[in-house]
Amino acid sequence: MRYQMCKACTPIFLTVLKPIATFGYEIVPARPSGRVSMKEFLMRATFAPKLVARLGVALLFGAAACMAQESAVVSQQPAGPPDHPWKSSVYCSGFYTSEKVSDDLRLVSGEQSEYKITFLYGDTVYLSKGSNQGIKEGDHFSVVRQESDPLRVQWFKWQDKLISAMGSHYSDLGQLTVIKAEPNIAIAKVSMSCEFMQRGDIVLPYSERPAGPFKDPSTFDSLAPASGKPKAMVVQGKTTAQMGGRWNTVFVNLGAKQGVKVGDYFRMFRYQGTHVETIPSQKNYQDQVYGFGSSPKHYEWNDLPREVLGEGIVLNVSQNSATVLITTSRSEIFAGDYAELE
Repeated sequence: MRYQMCKACTPIFLTVLKPIATFGYEIVPARPSGRVSMKEFLMRATFAPKLVARLGVALLFGAAACMAQESAVVSQQPAGPPDHPWKSSVYCSGFYTSEKVSDDLRLVSGEQSEYKITFLYGDTVYLSKGSNQGIKEGDHFSVVRQESDPLRVQWFKWQDKLISAMGSHYSDLGQLTVIKAEPNIAIAKVSMSCEFMQRGDIVLPYSERPAGPFKDPSTFDSLAPASGKPKAMVVQGKTTAQMGGRWNTVFVNLGAKQGVKVGDYFRMFRYQGTHVETIPSQKNYQDQVYGFGSSPKHYEWNDLPREVLGEGIVLNVSQNSATVLITTSRSEIFAGDYAELE
């Protein structure tokens, strides 16, 4: 009785099942399906050791080269964690200011503008002033844009008032380098990109932003007592975010007028049961939760220990606000949490 043939589809292979190998000037199947002649057998016996030897030498030298390249790359890597904030963190952090920001120099267009609506690193853009207005080749500029929260929804009480006192919010978009100055138009290259640039963005003279060193993270104290120094609130995050964590940027409502300097550290913390947030929450949640028990007596927000959330380094300071990079966080840090100078 004949075996029944399987009705499954025949397999489709991406490579040939019987590849061809070349020995000398003759071609023979690498996997012969039939008999092997004496001539082919002798050719395999003669050439196979040579091929294996060549392959072994090639692998040996290849491995040595890879190890040399790897050691060269490793030697160029930093030995440990960074001791200062990264350039992108410093120059892409954004800022609040209550002072007037000059907007007489603008980004007006760029190459391929018939279909490009935004510009990023490496793109060529045009500025609204040229050599007649003092722009020259090699000049370096920063690009910013004034922004506000389009939702206009408060995350905590008094948020709108604190933002108003801090001033106007500007996002850092990147940097430009002038490559040619025509009489009334300058041609520039985007040399650093934080976010996309577009027509009408404000162009400011470049200025260095110093950055203080990071603290040793092992010195963070989650039970630290109050420092006794000025206190503030986390008002908002970068791009109007209402929540942040490690390596995120937030803005607090203390600035140069209150003695804040670049490189200072803020400690973020939270009280239980203050009800400053505008989102719905259970009343007196600090000592009772419906269906899950309650304490024998009621505790006000200032009766319980504060919860230390993290800390961050000051990157930028204006009169009434500071830009802070969170370097340590035990949990999410929300707009409406408190901050104090360490």
